[in-house]
Amino acid sequence: MMFDLRRALLSKEEKESSRLMDFEFRQRARSFRLIAEALGLPADELVRRIALSDDAAILDRLAAEHPVARAELGEIHARCRAEAYRQLVAERGDPAPHRLG
Repeated sequence: MMFDLRRALLSKEEKESSRLMDFEFRQRARSFRLIAEALGLPADELVRRIALSDDAAILDRLAAEHPVARAELGEIHARCRAEAYRQLVAERGDPAPHRLG
């Protein structure tokens, strides 16, 4: 029986891609929960929007619906995204790819 390096690398790539996409989705959802918290809005409603729009479109819509400048929303988004990343790393570990071992 021989070790199939190609199969091992493909399996690793699939697992890593899945893990990184999961982390990215969690970070995005948590970012918008934190934004909702900062603006005093219902978090569930804002988080639902991530299925329909990209971040810029959601922030543009928020700027149109609420008396918050778009530039300020961009700053809030950046802070919340960094905080969401920090929280997720503390909970789930660093998302950097693991070495094949």
